[in-house]
Amino acid sequence: MSKKTKVTVAVTMLASSMYLSGCGLFGGDKTEKIDPPKTVSSLKKGESLTGDKDKQTNAVDEKNTIMTELYLIDKNGYVVSQALPLPNEKGIATKALEYLVVDGPGQNIIPNGFRAVLPADTKISVDVKKDGTAAVDFSKEFNGYDKKDEEKIMQSITWTLTQFDSIERVTLSVNGHPLKEMPVNKTPINQEGLTRANGINTDLTGVIDITNTHSLTVYYLDENDGKSYYVPVTKRISNTETNDVKAVVNELVKGPNPNSSLVSAFQSEVALLDEPVVKDGKVTLNFNENILGSFEENKISENVLKPLVYSLTEQKGIKSVAIEVNGSTKLLNEEGKPLSEPVTRPEKVNTGSF
Repeated sequence: MSKKTKVTVAVTMLASSMYLSGCGLFGGDKTEKIDPPKTVSSLKKGESLTGDKDKQTNAVDEKNTIMTELYLIDKNGYVVSQALPLPNEKGIATKALEYLVVDGPGQNIIPNGFRAVLPADTKISVDVKKDGTAAVDFSKEFNGYDKKDEEKIMQSITWTLTQFDSIERVTLSVNGHPLKEMPVNKTPINQEGLTRANGINTDLTGVIDITNTHSLTVYYLDENDGKSYYVPVTKRISNTETNDVKAVVNELVKGPNPNSSLVSAFQSEVALLDEPVVKDGKVTLNFNENILGSFEENKISENVLKPLVYSLTEQKGIKSVAIEVNGSTKLLNEEGKPLSEPVTRPEKVNTGSF
């Protein structure tokens, strides 16, 4: 069964676990996020995330928590964010990395099907400098990871830390000694710092000459225990493609590697009718009717809308996405509500527990 053949079945199963709230297209200067910011209620002492007051080991004892993206490794080996409640206290960047340590403070809140990435007992300090560099220093235990996880660890650290507005790049050291390469499998480290431009879950399928390509990150769907989530995948795009907005749409339509667990909700006949227009941080896209999929009326599936917005807002300068179909702005979401404002990226991509 081809990837495109099984997409319809997979997306139908995934759709039941997703909810699109507060999104819109067009409408003056206003924009609304796909998901509204989530307020995290404090759990009572002894109460777990699942509501089981008897499981003291699953309790979150802090009075205040803040939803923070932890980039974990999922059951299929992808580095994926999960927004989880961390103590809302000073030093949140250091705390976020501490929750990535095996058998560390995050062991009781990491969802089933995901795992921490840093070796057990690793001690961490993070110094955020004024130029946006986060200098991360690890204890010697950091050197004990499995070599197959090396690049995933680099990606996890980088993407977890760069979620914070004050951090643009990351440098690594062990016991105060700067790392020019990773200690186990000797992957080189850019001395100017690791950034999201280095990629995540990189897919080199079909790439012959990587030197004549550049990277773009697109989002596909995966599922765990019947719950769906979004996976960022960095593709290498030929340098002959100069319009990265069109390139993102093309990759979403083409879909993920057919040998992967990922799926795309974009039908193969989806196409842009006009050149994308980018102005004041908003990109406007005019699609043919195939963007509507199997929906009657002018409804856009959230499984199409969300990956499109996530993927395009990874690009510098794009803050929101407006969609037209055959030039019409009279579109609805799956609930039948008008999409009247440009759609912006939510503060967190994957939320909730499994």
